[in-house]
Amino acid sequence: MTGGSSGSDKVSVEEKKQIQEEAIETVSSAESIQGVDFGGDSKLPPPPKLTPEQEKKLYRKVDLWLMPILTLMYLCSFLDRGNIGNAKLQGLTTQLDLTGNKYNIALTILVLKKFRPSRWLPGITILWGIIVTLMGLDRSYANLVGTRIALGIAEAGLFPGVVYYLSIWYPRHMLQWRIGIFYGGATTAGAFSGLLAFAISFMSGTDGMLGWSWIFIIEGIATVFVGILSIFILVDFPDTAKFLTPEEKAYIIWKKKYDNSSVGEVETFAMSHVWAAFKDWQIWLQILVYMSIIGPLYGISLFLPFGFNTTISQLLTVPPYVCATIILLIFAIWSDRIKMRYPFILAGLIMCSIGFGINLSNAPIGVKYFGTFFVVSGSYAAFPGVVAWLGNNLSGQYKRGVGMAMHIGIGNFAGAIASNIYRAQDEPRYILGRECSGVLGMFNGIGYVSLPLCVYLYKRINAKRDKIMREMEDRGERLTPEQIRELGDKSPDFRYTL
Repeated sequence: MTGGSSGSDKVSVEEKKQIQEEAIETVSSAESIQGVDFGGDSKLPPPPKLTPEQEKKLYRKVDLWLMPILTLMYLCSFLDRGNIGNAKLQGLTTQLDLTGNKYNIALTILVLKKFRPSRWLPGITILWGIIVTLMGLDRSYANLVGTRIALGIAEAGLFPGVVYYLSIWYPRHMLQWRIGIFYGGATTAGAFSGLLAFAISFMSGTDGMLGWSWIFIIEGIATVFVGILSIFILVDFPDTAKFLTPEEKAYIIWKKKYDNSSVGEVETFAMSHVWAAFKDWQIWLQILVYMSIIGPLYGISLFLPFGFNTTISQLLTVPPYVCATIILLIFAIWSDRIKMRYPFILAGLIMCSIGFGINLSNAPIGVKYFGTFFVVSGSYAAFPGVVAWLGNNLSGQYKRGVGMAMHIGIGNFAGAIASNIYRAQDEPRYILGRECSGVLGMFNGIGYVSLPLCVYLYKRINAKRDKIMREMEDRGERLTPEQIRELGDKSPDFRYTL
C-alpha cells in the first residue's frame, strides 16, 4: 500500500477494502459531504473519479504550468554557481590574484551555505541574480569571498524547496520524472554555460572589464528577469491554483494525500515528527549515498574546463552535459515506470568509476575527454533518483520535509570537499582529484558500500513486515487508521521502495 508495491497483497481483501472505505468516506462521499476543506482558504468539492488517461491529462496540465518555470529557475541557479569555472578561464584568477587555494576556498564557502527550505522561490531567485550581477564588479579576493557567501545564502532554499514543492503536487512514483526534468536544467546549464561563456568572452575589454566580469553581469541580469517572471506564474499549493478547476484541485490533493497510505498521512505538526527524522537510520545512510553522487558531480562541474586553451575548453564542456541530460531523462522515465530507484543509482556509480579509471590512465587527452562523459553522465543521471528514493521512503509530510532537508543539507558537504581537490599545484593532471584512489574515487567507493547496505536493509525490513502482517491476519488483528497514520513509514503495512 505504501512505499512500493511489494507486500501489499499480504492484507486480507476484506481488511484492505474496509480500510480504504473508511478513508474514502472521509473525503469523497457525495452523499455525506457538501465540500471538503483541504487546509487551504476554500472548500473544495469531492474529488472526481478519473480514468488513467484523464489522470495523465490532468498531470500534463500541471506539468505545463509548473515545470518550465521551475526548470528555468534551477538552470539559472546552476549556471550562476558553475560560471565561476568559466570565469576562471576568462582571467578571474589572474586579476583577483587567486593564488594557491584561494579559488577553492571561494567555492567551499558557496557549498557550506546555510540550509533552509524556502517557498519564496521568486524572491530568492531575484536576490541571487542581483548578487551574481554584483560579482562582476569584484576587484579583490575578499570581495569575491563576500559575494560568494551572499550567493550561497540566497540560493540555500531553492533546490530543497522545489523538491519538497514537487512532492506536494505529485504522487511518489510520478516524482523522479519531474525531478529529472527540473534537474535537467542543471545539466543543460552545464552545456549552455560553455557556449554562453564563449560568446561573452568576445566582450572582454568592453568598458575596461575582462570577460569574466561580463559573464557574471549578463548571467545575473538574466536570472533577475527569470525571478520576476516566476512571480506571475508560480502558485502556492494545488488548492490555490487558478489554472485548475475545483474538481481538479480536489483530485490532486486527494491523490497525494492517500498516496503513501490508504488512510492518509499525519498532517498536524508535532516535534515528535522532527525527532523521528533525526533518529531514522535510513536518512543517515541515504546521506552517504547522496555524498557518493554529489561529490563527483560538484568536482566535475566546477572544474571541467581544464587541459585545453580557453576557447576550446569552453566549447568542450557542452557535449558531456548534453549526453548527461539525455541519460538523466531516460533513467527518470524508466525508474518511475518500474518503481525502483537503486538500479539506476548503481548504474551512475559504475559510470563514474569508468570515467575515473580512464582519467587515471596514461591514455591520450582525447580519450580522457571521453572519460568525462562517463563521470558527468553518471553523476547527473543518478542524482534525481537519490533524492526521489528517500522521499518515497519517508511517510508524513513533516518527517519527509525534515528528512529531505537533512539529506540535501548535510550531503552537500561532499561538494565542499570536492571543491578543494583540484589544486593549482597539481596542474595539469590534477592527480588528487582524478585518480580512482583519490578523493572523488573515495566518494564513489562510499556509494558501493552504502547503496547495497540500504537495499539489503530495506528488503529485510519489508520481509519482516510481510511476516508481521500475515501473523496479524492469522490472529484477526488490524491497525486502526489512526495508528497507521501515526506510525507512518514504521507501520507494518508500509513497504520501502527499492
